[in-house]
Amino acid sequence: MIQPVILSGGSGTRLWPLSREQMPKQFLRLTSPQSLLQQTLRRLVGLTDKAPMLMGHQSHRFLMAEQLREMDQTATLVLEPEGRNTAPAIACAALLARQAGDDPLLLVLPADHEIGDVSAFQHSVMLATPLAEAGYLVTFGVVPTQPETGYGYIACGEPLEGGHNLAAFIEKPGAERAAELVASGDYLWNSGMFLLRASSYLEQLERLQPAMLAACVAAVSLAHRDLDFLRLGEEAFCRCPADSIDYAVMEHCERAAVVPLRAQWSDIGSFDALWATVAPDEAGNAAKGDTWLTDTQDSLVIAEHRLVATLGVQNLIVVETSDSVLIAHREQAQQVKQLVAALSLAGRREPECAPQVQRPWGSFQAMDSGERYQVKHITVKPGGRLSLQRHHHRAEHWVVVSGTARVTLEKQSFLVSENQSTYIPIGALHRLENTGKIPLELIEVQSGSYLGEDDIERLDDVYARDNNE
Repeated sequence: MIQPVILSGGSGTRLWPLSREQMPKQFLRLTSPQSLLQQTLRRLVGLTDKAPMLMGHQSHRFLMAEQLREMDQTATLVLEPEGRNTAPAIACAALLARQAGDDPLLLVLPADHEIGDVSAFQHSVMLATPLAEAGYLVTFGVVPTQPETGYGYIACGEPLEGGHNLAAFIEKPGAERAAELVASGDYLWNSGMFLLRASSYLEQLERLQPAMLAACVAAVSLAHRDLDFLRLGEEAFCRCPADSIDYAVMEHCERAAVVPLRAQWSDIGSFDALWATVAPDEAGNAAKGDTWLTDTQDSLVIAEHRLVATLGVQNLIVVETSDSVLIAHREQAQQVKQLVAALSLAGRREPECAPQVQRPWGSFQAMDSGERYQVKHITVKPGGRLSLQRHHHRAEHWVVVSGTARVTLEKQSFLVSENQSTYIPIGALHRLENTGKIPLELIEVQSGSYLGEDDIERLDDVYARDNNE
């Protein structure tokens, strides 16, 4: 019995400005019409009948729920109050999996990886199953195709049926060391995927990290339902030491194994990795969106909202979004994370805020702003219903572009159709709903002395959010 556990807590900062804190890479459609999370869920088909357990940050709960809804997929949505790395997340999943008296094998998968050969991936899982059933904590090591400085490595020990004893983890090496590791044939890339019996992992955690296990036990015992989500006990989970499963457990476990994986795997962890998923042109360029490349070689150019033209350049990364543009040398692809950290330290909002802000009822995107005004494009999905709310510092003017809006304004309720508009005065109680069958599109013009998203007082909300969400 295999219980999938999908870890959706990654931030994907090396893919900024595509990936943001509010919209990290697992929710983006980077390599196909499906997001990386949706691709991860798809590759479980035919492998197990058990609904996955999806572990993610509470601020992303509606993103997770919406992407599941798009797939008509069921899952247990477990919310972490803050990120504590992979070892505690897997511990909580193991404890939850054992609550009904079962002791399944946990197939632990990051939500943000790309696997081109799903059959080969499933075959490796089958090879790992007897080892996990025998009590080994099994990880999957990707057979290297080239020296790579962006991945950690795993040293293979004595052969086992289907794999090897895990001898050691190697941190991300320099170029020369990476070439040596690949040439030896005894090292695999560390994929961050695992197959392990729930009880075996908890036993090792009790031996190696008792304080971590105690905090996770408390967090699970205090977990409570909130709509379709299971919230871990906040205070207990936040007390938990933060560490990865590699450092906390696997490096110190006597029965750790690695199974080779040949499945066209990538962690999509940098723009170089993303570049490798796009078919290059004859000049070695990979381009997406409205681009015009002249005398350009070996470059990645992504345009999301406008024409991006290059002339006489090579080995560049150029990424355009509606609010930011990144230009970097390809050799600096791994340093984007440091750039994002510096921007955050300077108080910039671009690392955190995505241009399109997702809400459980739909989304909105800022189009223009200035002193005392702001213009937004709002999309409300069919059945979407904003909270009953008021603003203390701004008025709003809504113009419907398509669909029909049901508007509540104080004690009135009325419909506003395409090319019609309505006005919401400062302090007026109001609500917006889409009771139709097609998405509702409208332009909102805000005016007032303060236009922050926290100028909202909710009196009723079907999504049980606080005023800051």
